[in-house]
Formats: sequence, structure tokens, C-alpha cells
Amino acid sequence: PGLPPPLEGRLAPRPSPCPAGGRTSLVAAAARGGLEDAAAAAAPPRTCLPRAADALVPGRGRGRAPAPTPRPPDWECPSAAGLQRVGEAVQSVRCYSHGSHETDEEFDARWVTYFNKPDIDAWELRKGMNTLVGYDLVPEPKIIDAALRACRRLNDFASAVRILEVVKDKAGPHKEIYPYVIQELRPTLNELGISTPEELGLDKV
Repeated sequence: PGLPPPLEGRLAPRPSPCPAGGRTSLVAAAARGGLEDAAAAAAPPRTCLPRAADALVPGRGRGRAPAPTPRPPDWECPSAAGLQRVGEAVQSVRCYSHGSHETDEEFDARWVTYFNKPDIDAWELRKGMNTLVGYDLVPEPKIIDAALRACRRLNDFASAVRILEVVKDKAGPHKEIYPYVIQELRPTLNELGISTPEELGLDKV
């Protein structure tokens, strides 16, 4: 008599595994006398993760379907209208910038005037020929005549022969064009002392 009742009778009742706070009290777990219970109480609550197969299917498990693959930027896929504008630009090589059409006679006269400039230099000669070769045409003999005379004023025999080679290349499979151009240029070639690539043997190199 006089001794206190056993300690077991004064212990708090065993708490529920999932109290309102979401985690078992560490003190209550330690009072039960087990470190394993304390460690289990300290661990975060377990979460039910979906299986890998369920995560890929909308509506199965708790997973979410993956986001759809984003569409490539629009600039990677040119539109039909853009391609049409490019085609129109390529076809309008004989048009002025303001939109008026240039006739064949005006085109020829413009280039004859260009090569007939008395102060034309070697750079302008090469630039003019490079631009002229870029067109989808074979230059008329009167344009070639003006270019050859510009070569003579610049004392540039190599460029004169090169111009004749370019005319032959531009003729392509039409074998009758180059002999016609040489026939029309023969008086000028004799006057300026310019030999054709065939006379120099360049066609056999």
C-alpha cells in the first residue's frame, strides 16, 4: 500500500496510425518503447504511385497523359504562297523594279549602252558580264560586240576570249546558235584582232 499504481496504467492510449495531423507523434511512439515505431512515425506518409503503363494512358490509375509533341515552328515549313512569290521573282528578270515590263529591244539597248561607256573599267566589265550570264538567254550579237570593244579599250584580250566561251556555253544543246553569233561578230573580230577559242585550240584542252 502506498506505492503508486503501475506505469502502464497511466500511459496515454495508443494513437491511431493516421491522426488528423498526418503523422504519428514521436513522443507517443517513444513512450511505446520502440525505436522502430519512432522511425516509422518520422517517415513521410507513403504515396501511391501509378504504374508506368497506367501513367501513359489517360483515365487509368492516377497518372497523367504526357503532353502532346509541340508543332515545329512555322518558318520550317514554307507556305505555298511563299514558294509562288519566289517563282514569280525568278521569272521577272526583265522587269524594272517599279513593275513596268522591259521589252527585248529595251533590254538589248540597255546592255549595249552599258558596255559602250567610254570610262568603263575592268571591274564594271566583269560585273556586267556576270550579271548578263545570269539571265536565261543568249546575249544578242550586238551586245557581245559592245562587250568585245570594251575589252579592246581596256586591252584585255583574255576577257574577250572568255566572253566568246561563255556565249558557247550559254547556247547549250542548240549547236546552231554559237556559229551564228561568230558569223555576225566576224567583222568585229577581224577589226579588233580577237581570235576565237577554236582558233586558239581551247576547245580541245
